[in-house]
Amino acid sequence: MKKKIIFAENLKAKIMFQDFSIKEVLTSFMVLFAVIDILGSIPLIVSLKKKFGRIESEKASLVAGALLVTFLFVGETLLTFIGIDVNSFAIAGAFVLFIIALEMVLGVQIQRGGEAKSASIVPIAFPLIAGAGSLTTTLSLKAEFATINIILGIILNIILVYVVLKSANWIEKKIGEGTIKVLEKVFGVILLAISIKLFTTNFAQIVQSYFQF
Repeated sequence: MKKKIIFAENLKAKIMFQDFSIKEVLTSFMVLFAVIDILGSIPLIVSLKKKFGRIESEKASLVAGALLVTFLFVGETLLTFIGIDVNSFAIAGAFVLFIIALEMVLGVQIQRGGEAKSASIVPIAFPLIAGAGSLTTTLSLKAEFATINIILGIILNIILVYVVLKSANWIEKKIGEGTIKVLEKVFGVILLAISIKLFTTNFAQIVQSYFQF
């Protein structure tokens, strides 16, 4: 019995290795990198660090990575099980991003901070890194690329995310408070545009599927 299990595991490993493609890994990495846009989120990260005092880089990175990999395997099944389609999920994420963007642009606090001591999980791990856009993107990539290559693309992005989060103190000192304020407004507008695009694209798909029936 043990030999059969070991043989099955070795067979799976060989199949996954055969599916390995540097081109697919790099493509997956670049697509997710563009969607996550961790570099464009630097002003928000620094702002959150000032607000909460600290950001647990390891926790945020691990949680975000776990969410992305988990959603890659069970995302569509999970959403279908609870009666939510991918488009509706993306729209919900668009609203969250919209609120975060408004806070950045207007300099107001819409979300209640409560007694939170860290912004590691919300909003950094979700929805900033593993948000509706990046989660739904993993499902889109799965239709084109091998799973192993997407996972490696996710890992590369999470490593980059960790480096950026860990360097928040250095970035804050180098950029300066005035520059951060300006960048925060600029990237807030960009995030606002991304949230609107995410909403309109998925809303259009819902309307289209509705009229098809």
